[in-house]
Amino acid sequence: MARRILITGMSGTGKSTVIEQLAARGHRAIDLDAPEWSEYGPEGDWRWREDRVQALLDAVDRDEILFLSGCAENQGKFYPQIDKVVLLSAPAEVITERLQTRTNNAYGKRPEELADTLGYLETVEPLLRRGADHEIDTRVPLEDVVAEVVSLLDD
Repeated sequence: MARRILITGMSGTGKSTVIEQLAARGHRAIDLDAPEWSEYGPEGDWRWREDRVQALLDAVDRDEILFLSGCAENQGKFYPQIDKVVLLSAPAEVITERLQTRTNNAYGKRPEELADTLGYLETVEPLLRRGADHEIDTRVPLEDVVAEVVSLLDD
């Protein structure tokens, strides 16, 4: 039975929205892309604060359900402690629309950020796909995405 599930993917695929929905349903759900958990590294790469993420994982009982979301250069370091890695994906045109209209995060509204994200679809997303146990196309309704993520607890 999966107890620790990481939800990852490119900006605009719905990670934050899904993790918020899981929290609203009473699950322990943490957005690791928040400044408390992540920062820009010396080379400008987005990185999880390894000491904090490790302390979180160490403090959670293996029988406790924990949903995490985020996408960072060093996330693979934590895969051995994660039961399931779920990749959220969407086509470039959907991501572009979401980034331009979202209100919960300013990232992606500037042309250079949008260009970076679209570039990451070609370079980073294939790496995430190789490390994922499950992929969900987030063009389906949010309720369906959340239900599919929760169903992975039974795997």
